[in-house]
Amino acid sequence: MSKTNIVVMPGDGIGKLVLPEALRVLDAAGFKANYIPADIGWEFWCKEGNPMPQRTLDLLEKHRIGLFGAITSKPKDRAAKELSPELQGKGYTYYSPIVGLRQHFNLDICIRPCRTFKGNPLNFVKRIDNKTIEPDINVVIFRQNTECLYSGVEWTNPPDVVRSALETHPKMAAFKSTPSKDMAISCRIFTRKACQRIVLEAFKYAQKFGYKSVTVCEKPNVIRETSGMMREEALKIARDFPNIQLWETNIDAQMMWLNKNPEDYGVIVSGNMFGDIVSDAFAGLVGGLGFANSANIGETCAIFEPTHGSAPKYENLRPSIVNPIAIVLSACLMLEYLEEIEKTNQIRTAIADVIAEGKVRTYDMLRLVGGPNVIAQGAASTQEMTDAIIAKL
Repeated sequence: MSKTNIVVMPGDGIGKLVLPEALRVLDAAGFKANYIPADIGWEFWCKEGNPMPQRTLDLLEKHRIGLFGAITSKPKDRAAKELSPELQGKGYTYYSPIVGLRQHFNLDICIRPCRTFKGNPLNFVKRIDNKTIEPDINVVIFRQNTECLYSGVEWTNPPDVVRSALETHPKMAAFKSTPSKDMAISCRIFTRKACQRIVLEAFKYAQKFGYKSVTVCEKPNVIRETSGMMREEALKIARDFPNIQLWETNIDAQMMWLNKNPEDYGVIVSGNMFGDIVSDAFAGLVGGLGFANSANIGETCAIFEPTHGSAPKYENLRPSIVNPIAIVLSACLMLEYLEEIEKTNQIRTAIADVIAEGKVRTYDMLRLVGGPNVIAQGAASTQEMTDAIIAKL
């Protein structure tokens, strides 16, 4: 059988440390692939003025599947200062390459599972009648990945043509006396097609994996047009799935309820910004960003990544201390996408066994402050956690 070609993009900071660990686990599970390295991230912004070089886009255009580490992003003024001197003042603008990849390849479906592993000391617990209860959380967030506030349609000091168009809306009267130079504007854009696609995929996933509910988490009582459109399409699509309940929550109320009854939720679907928020919030209940995995899926391309940042302060620590589980779980989502279900289940079971056994825990699982001294305090290194997972396979 021919091997799958996978573009691997370590990116920045700890992305360079954890991605090789995921490849070690995939190899131990018997998954064979051609891993093709690709350039992306801060280094290439500084040297070339482009954190997402065309050569990387060309590789993804050809092979259509990628595994990604982590990215560094900084505000535009700091980004501009870190450009090579010969590039400064030449009109280069930093833009997050992972957001750019999502938009370039229309990776409009973002899937973020948030599931507890028995024995994880970071799991959410609550007290009822003087009893400590650890609920079984199994939530999967479907985040629309290419629109909303992340579409990048925004201005500081909007040009006259933009301001004139906006002032046709009566609500702009409140800003009539504000000079354009003192105004920054971002557009929250939803399209009906994208709303239909993300909601439909959420319902199909719920049906396939036996979830009883799909919750639309938006804010249609205030953001009436954009959130309203997603809600409207969800009501239509729900009719074709009579065995799955459609629930509705507002994002602010959802953030309160997830700390009261997170175990009640199944599949949650949101726009880009609210999906980002609610997925990180749920991740905090199941172990934090060391366990936060995701898939970015389009009609012809898919990229898989942990949702943690690049954490540059940990990049040069030896041995490495960061938790590799998030990227290993992201690799499991990649295997699932490739219909390698048996290998997917084997790796997830191995992770669950390591966590349940409790002998090997990274610093975050021990609730330690990250730093060079955590190994001496009993924390496992990045490589030791990977070794433990491989040993359970």
